[in-house]
Amino acid sequence: MSSFGYQLATSVLVVGAGGAGLRAAVEVAESGVAAIAVDRRMTEDVHTVMAWGGFDRASATVGDAGERRAADTLRESHFPADPRTARVVARYAERECRAMGRHGVRPDRRGPGEPAQRRFGDDAYRRTAQAGEYTGPEVRRALREHVRQLGVPVLTNMYVTRLLVDDGTVFGAYGFDLVDGSRYLVHADSVILATGGHTRIWRRTSSRRHENTGDAFRLAVEAGARLRNPELVRFHPFGLIRPENAAGVLVGEEARGEGGVLLNNLGERFMTRYDAERMERGSRDGVALASHREIGEGRGTPAGGVWLDLSHLPRETVLTRLPQVHRTVWDRQMVDITHDPVEVAPTAQYSLGGVRVRPEDHATDVVGLYAIGEAAGAVDGVHRPQERPLIELLVHGRIAGRAAAERSAGLTAQYRSRAAVRAAEADVNRLLATDEDENTRALSRAVRGLMTESAGVVRDGAGLTAGLAGLDEIEGRMRNMGVHVDIGGFQDLAYAYDLRSAVLSARATLECASERRETRDCHRRSDYPRTDSDPNANLVWSPATGVRREPVPPAPADIAAVIHDVSAGPSRPGHEV
Repeated sequence: MSSFGYQLATSVLVVGAGGAGLRAAVEVAESGVAAIAVDRRMTEDVHTVMAWGGFDRASATVGDAGERRAADTLRESHFPADPRTARVVARYAERECRAMGRHGVRPDRRGPGEPAQRRFGDDAYRRTAQAGEYTGPEVRRALREHVRQLGVPVLTNMYVTRLLVDDGTVFGAYGFDLVDGSRYLVHADSVILATGGHTRIWRRTSSRRHENTGDAFRLAVEAGARLRNPELVRFHPFGLIRPENAAGVLVGEEARGEGGVLLNNLGERFMTRYDAERMERGSRDGVALASHREIGEGRGTPAGGVWLDLSHLPRETVLTRLPQVHRTVWDRQMVDITHDPVEVAPTAQYSLGGVRVRPEDHATDVVGLYAIGEAAGAVDGVHRPQERPLIELLVHGRIAGRAAAERSAGLTAQYRSRAAVRAAEADVNRLLATDEDENTRALSRAVRGLMTESAGVVRDGAGLTAGLAGLDEIEGRMRNMGVHVDIGGFQDLAYAYDLRSAVLSARATLECASERRETRDCHRRSDYPRTDSDPNANLVWSPATGVRREPVPPAPADIAAVIHDVSAGPSRPGHEV
């Protein structure tokens, strides 16, 4: 115990204990290097439990080579995805799936020893294996147990306020306990960021209150890293509208896979106007756009949504094939979806952009700092199929964990800076001393409202400009922000940092969205409805340089050779089982 509360030292610090963070911690420990994982939430409450989509098992199907999986990724990304990243994930995906099987994640099976693999979206092959509706929770459970067996400490209720950097090299992190305010100083040779994306900065989001706040973006940028494509955000069509505290909670992707239909307020199955072949089983971005248009043109519900109807399905089908969907709606609205439709609307679901990383090891611009999972940017371009995130977080956790462990093992001296530690401590002290009138929660709601109006499903130049002006006003109000500690703990201090994260993430998103003058899958500009003829550029952002264009490397010859073959692959009626 010291003036900091707790001083800890480890070789690798993992910030975030969801699936990506735990997989990285496993890799570090199995490499024989010490690791500590920290998280603001309890490990049973991480965002990975919300992932129901399944594993994308590249090379698991006869005739499905890794090159074809990588080609699918590039084609579905509408081509800004980094082909090197696509190759890495394709190379290691099957290995990670088998490892999860050894740790107790049991996929559904068609017969003895044969996994029941599904084809999702535009994939040419059945690659996706699922553990019922509970793939994400099963992955989290298996990883948590493996981390426990390896003896890796997992500290919960710890909020990281700043990464500690000396001369461009990270050497740890500073934070506080959310319950009693005790300070933490953690020295580490390498730091892995795994705290998610920034979808919480929209009013309606599938992210819960304390996750995907943009803190990974802020921590990395303040340390000296850059963001890549933060404007690319996936909006899912099936977010609940009410109650207010559950707005954006996903009904579940399986609802449309089993035959759920979307109706407008006139009772029309409106997807016939937008995707008559695939209907509700079309791309999530396409279905979200269709719902957005129906609502915007006055054919939505009075609450501003559309109807998702499963009442035509046999009750037994809903209860046996969609138990999680049924329970989600019943618990929050006491609506029985076997009898009545439920109101849904597009909701911010996934950050496709994030911290700029190198594909080979997920290192950032800061020496010793890595980013993985939803915190890492431009992995899948402008489109990410629902089955990809789980396998990607496992592969990326493995790669970054190995790189961080090797870096630590090869060091002959540790970086330290008393000035950096004092600055982190002073920043927390300054916020705790504020006692002005502006409320952190009210300012956060203002950011969410601004982003919803200015950078939602469809954007335009005027709205983005207005959003930036509104953000300037919010930043001005933040100077009069008050932070109040009470019997409930230090949550208000956490909200103050969350607000900083939200404002930084919002500015990066708005500035990059203004620069991306095209419509490409999830990014839709009503004033630039066409797709740019040159897709090979990512947008890189920092507060110092603003937006810069970065070319995407060309696809390797073996992958490029099969891209067109994949496009013309086997017939596939949408989300076929």
